[in-house]
Amino acid sequence: MKRIIISLLLVGGLILLVVSVLPRRSVERTPLETLRAEYSVKPKASVDHTKFAALKGPFAGPQDVTATCISCHTERHLEVMQSSHWNWERTEYIPGQGIRKVGKKNVLNNFCIGISGNEQSCNRCHIGYGYGDASFNFGNPYNVDCLACHDNSNLYMKGNAGNPDSSVDLAAVAQHVGKPTRTNCGSCHFFGGGGNNVKHGDLEQALFEPSRELDVHMAVEGVDMQCVSCHSAEQHQMLGKLYSVSSMNRQRVDCQSCHSAVPHESGILNNHTLKVACQTCHIPVYAKEHPTKLAWDWSTAGRLKDGEPFKVHDDSLGVETYLSTKGSFEWGRNVTPDYVWFNGTASHYLVGDTFDPSNVLRINTLHGSYDDPDAKIVPVKVHRTKQIYDSQHNYLIQPKTVSTHPGDSGYWKEFDWEKAAAAGMKLIDLPFSGEYGFAETEMYWPINHMVSPADKSVNCIECHTQADSRLAGLDDFYLPARDRIEWVERAGVGALIMTILGVAAHGFGRYIIARRRQEGSK
Repeated sequence: MKRIIISLLLVGGLILLVVSVLPRRSVERTPLETLRAEYSVKPKASVDHTKFAALKGPFAGPQDVTATCISCHTERHLEVMQSSHWNWERTEYIPGQGIRKVGKKNVLNNFCIGISGNEQSCNRCHIGYGYGDASFNFGNPYNVDCLACHDNSNLYMKGNAGNPDSSVDLAAVAQHVGKPTRTNCGSCHFFGGGGNNVKHGDLEQALFEPSRELDVHMAVEGVDMQCVSCHSAEQHQMLGKLYSVSSMNRQRVDCQSCHSAVPHESGILNNHTLKVACQTCHIPVYAKEHPTKLAWDWSTAGRLKDGEPFKVHDDSLGVETYLSTKGSFEWGRNVTPDYVWFNGTASHYLVGDTFDPSNVLRINTLHGSYDDPDAKIVPVKVHRTKQIYDSQHNYLIQPKTVSTHPGDSGYWKEFDWEKAAAAGMKLIDLPFSGEYGFAETEMYWPINHMVSPADKSVNCIECHTQADSRLAGLDDFYLPARDRIEWVERAGVGALIMTILGVAAHGFGRYIIARRRQEGSK
């Protein structure tokens, strides 16, 4: 009987021990469960716009639609006119350059370079009507395009200079408006740089209806989050600023906003979040569905066959690798990101800034380092190009690429760099020396979308290894298993040997003492 009681006590103690070490389940919802519950209930429109007689038209022009909208939604147009979506610039402090107006108007990129002289084409995505040249009236509220962001009919299309396509039935669209969807946002943001997924690498048309493997947040069979779920707005000021034209660490969108700074059950994983951004582990690759442009060589543009422009197509990726109008391209799919330290602040190349063409010019520089308490490791796409610059003044040239009428020097029609450069620089009021070359440039695009399921995230060994570590390019800190410091290695081995010897000596000593006690008791 005594043995049975002792056995039961031992089993009970063992059960208590096991229960005590198991992770305790909180009765409160985890951040992920809260997120799922919040977005499982889809919002319903509180107003049926088909019942408003004023929206039935007919409308003589798109400005009449806006006038009708603001007759009820008073003052909303004033909010829009204070936004960077409307002004295409914002006031920013740039280190070393002071307080500047920064935006599409004066920040060049290394894709299609800039909007000046090319407004008819570049401004298709402007949330206004008729931004076709520098004479556009930013103070006219009736130029605000409400439909671009609020159309829920999926019938709305923008054309040149941001005007509606001629096929659009304005009355039909105006009666079906509501909260912005992925279609509204993606119609512009997925096609930046002249085509699907060209520019960002993590924003493309597959995200209109993505699978869970493509993006766990926007997956239609999952949480089905819309862009505005994270990029929320207050008085039409959107949360989240494009890194390529934003220099200050403000109004960013953070994963921690929903998931908290300690989202994991494992303490060691939570410790990583101090210096490693969530995206670094949870976006192992980008351009998962369609390829993205990784390199662009403008210097090869202008080649003709039989006096006519031509293109070379890569059937394996479904993209052009050469266009007479634009030059040579390199593309990638399922691309492993590059990694940089980033504290949320950046510097930008502005129109007219001089540089040393013998060095690679960074169009935008993301600031941060290991010693920076605000910096974290983030994944980025690096786009590398050769683009035109003035070889006497040593600044980038804003060429006129788009042609609106014969003889206007648009490069894509006339294939004359000298004329295109002279016309473009005249429009931005900078001198052109008449001499040009092609300089190497880089532009950094942080990767924030295409978040993979947890079981597809980056494995520890992919960073903590000497062979092809993902973080091989960040050498300003010590990373266990990737880096070796000889004296640390020797000290570690020495400490291990001393520990083993100490344990052995301690055990041997106890054995000798026990033997002596036994002999003394005889």
